[in-house]
Amino acid sequence: MALKEWKEEHQALWEFILFNILSNVSTVARFVVTWVGTALTGGAGMAVVFLAELASQVVNYFVQMKFVFKSTADFSKSAPKYAVLALVIIVLNSVIVPKVGQLLIGAGVAATAVNGVVVPVAGTLLAVIISFPLLKFWIAPDDK
Repeated sequence: MALKEWKEEHQALWEFILFNILSNVSTVARFVVTWVGTALTGGAGMAVVFLAELASQVVNYFVQMKFVFKSTADFSKSAPKYAVLALVIIVLNSVIVPKVGQLLIGAGVAATAVNGVVVPVAGTLLAVIISFPLLKFWIAPDDK
């Protein structure tokens, strides 16, 4: 079966695959802004972290809207919704995921395993579980 036919028959799955692959573009943006900001300021302070996250979210918005969902949604309506989504994910990853990590460490799981593997993986999974359906059905719904 040709890839084009498969993508048409499995549109939602193809969007999910693209969503995950193209999310890495925003990760690269975050790294670049962090590296440049750190080099210019001599350290990775809160301003650099904030600018890196902001750049990452702006890049991710356009990548997901244009390349994954091919959305024609009005920017003035979709961008504020995306901003809410980004804030929710940032708060959840800043508050809930570390608390789960602390519970695991308290239960005897090695801190290096929790902080090096469990926390980042849990944060990523949480972001995917929340953001994919909200992007697909709320922020960038299919107008067709």
